[in-house]
Amino acid sequence: MILLDGRKCSNEIKDEIKEQVDALKAKGQKVPHLAAVLVGNDGASLTYVGSKVRACERVGFESTLIRLDEETTEEVLLKTIENLNNDDEIDGFIVQLPLPKHIDEEKVLLAVDPDKDVDGFHPTNFGRMALDMESFIPATPFGIMELLRRNEVDTQGKHTVIIGRSHIVGRPMSILMSRKGNPGNSTVTLAHSRTQNIEEYIKSADIVISALGVPEFVKADMVKEGAVVIDVGITRVPDESHPKGYVIKGDVEFDGVSAKSSHITPVPGGVGPMTIAMLLQNTLLARARRA
Repeated sequence: MILLDGRKCSNEIKDEIKEQVDALKAKGQKVPHLAAVLVGNDGASLTYVGSKVRACERVGFESTLIRLDEETTEEVLLKTIENLNNDDEIDGFIVQLPLPKHIDEEKVLLAVDPDKDVDGFHPTNFGRMALDMESFIPATPFGIMELLRRNEVDTQGKHTVIIGRSHIVGRPMSILMSRKGNPGNSTVTLAHSRTQNIEEYIKSADIVISALGVPEFVKADMVKEGAVVIDVGITRVPDESHPKGYVIKGDVEFDGVSAKSSHITPVPGGVGPMTIAMLLQNTLLARARRA
């Protein structure tokens, strides 16, 4: 079994990005500038945004964090996005999800300039990705593809089963894994919570990518010998015996599944670090486009 170490891989990518940023600085050119908008005080969101800010510091990016109260109106948030769209100093920005319930998430994502949409969530970028055109690929799917590529995991002609159909992970992964190239050239089955006999689909898979959000849903008896298993799930499970009062669980029952798989990602330390690394990669691409 080969552990697909997202921390190691993401650090390699960050080092490569830093080299490019150092070269820009040496030429006296503008370095990439990433902004993040955070509405409210969601604990997980605060953690994620903090990780992104630290990652920017590591590679030499400029970063701006805009924090808005939980009660911030949709109108104020849309005005904030408009200002970022028009700010030439900002190369790319993200609006951290989830948003408070009184704000229309779709309206907010549509308001982001596609050329600054380094999260890759705007329909323009999604559509361009689906048509094999240059675009910002959503950071988590982008990270999974890069993890497979750098670990030389052969995906061509394989049966890939993706569990979960979200716009952020499941659907874009289904497109990317079926595209020409390697990683890619897979035959893809997109399963979800309504799929009947889902275990049978998983058992037939050469590659399993689970983004369902159900802790330890994928068990050893659901995976065939030698499968590649990518665990995108990350759920806080209450645990009074742990100092934090919770433990982090993925979608995959790691101990059992790892004994049967050829490659597997850990949780934490697998897909999560890759997501941040590819957000930086998209920001570097945004900077290059604006040069």
